[in-house]
Amino acid sequence: MSETNSIEVYFDGLCQPINPGGIACYAFLVRGVDGRLMHSDSGVVGEPMSPFATNNVAEYTALIRALEWLDENGYTSRRIQVRGDSSLVIKQMNGEFKVKSKSIIPLFQKAAQLRKKFKDISITWVPRELNSEADKLSERAYNKALIDNPSLLDKM
Repeated sequence: MSETNSIEVYFDGLCQPINPGGIACYAFLVRGVDGRLMHSDSGVVGEPMSPFATNNVAEYTALIRALEWLDENGYTSRRIQVRGDSSLVIKQMNGEFKVKSKSIIPLFQKAAQLRKKFKDISITWVPRELNSEADKLSERAYNKALIDNPSLLDKM
């Protein structure tokens, strides 16, 4: 699946057990030109069970964290292929959809500013089944949040 000379990034976000207002989690992974895993990260976004905990906030956070990691580690001049299964985020980032949500506008702006740092970057949609690794990472982050914070169960 890897194209020659490109670094692949997969990102995902979720908000469970309800969206909005659940526990929002992000995840991303970076694969090198040889397909090997270079880096992955996941975690909780913002305050669980708040109105700002949404799937879209989690998706944008995953994209931003991935772009930040690539920038901080000197990959801005490399060919980067970013893939995610959120058609909203992908279409907004590619100018096909307007950004209307007040909670999303600053995240969109941050992702767009980061994107400008890259010489050759594409952000494309993939079906969920092609994003399963990032999906599993975001689910693990959600389960870890429940284990680490048992009081969250009382709020559900």
